Amino acid sequence: MNDTPTAASTLAPAAAAAVTGMVDHVLALAATWTRWDGRPAHVDGRVYTPHKAIRRVADHMIDHLAELEARSVGEKPQPDHWHASVITTDADRAPFTDEDLDEARSRLTRLARIWANRLDALTDDRLDHSPGEGWTFRELAVHLAESAYYADAVGDLS
Repeated sequence: MNDTPTAASTLAPAAAAAVTGMVDHVLALAATWTRWDGRPAHVDGRVYTPHKAIRRVADHMIDHLAELEARSVGEKPQPDHWHASVITTDADRAPFTDEDLDEARSRLTRLARIWANRLDALTDDRLDHSPGEGWTFRELAVHLAESAYYADAVGDLS
């Protein structure tokens, strides 16, 4: 019996790695944000701060996880009502402290593990031929990796 993985059997970990890699990238940048001087970044006509970046990454992960779970059981996903990156709340403008970094690490690392565990439990067929309307679950994972945009907007502040 040949135990060498085929290209198809290695795709599921790649989907999970897209999400966990994004979170690793975001948290590496966030580790520099305790030096933030309080001036928001202006990128693509929007305002970004450390708290807003963390909020948007977490919200994006929750939104698409809810979509994946609903579609997995044959439900129509609930529409989201996030204000997304259009708004910057007073909480978004708060200083980003060591405690905030610890909270972000806990929150995003746990969300990434939920995503990775869920994606790893799916067959390649289920990843690529996902139920319901919308992106396949593999495409959702790749789309989530784009959430690094929010952290990149704040950047490395070291």
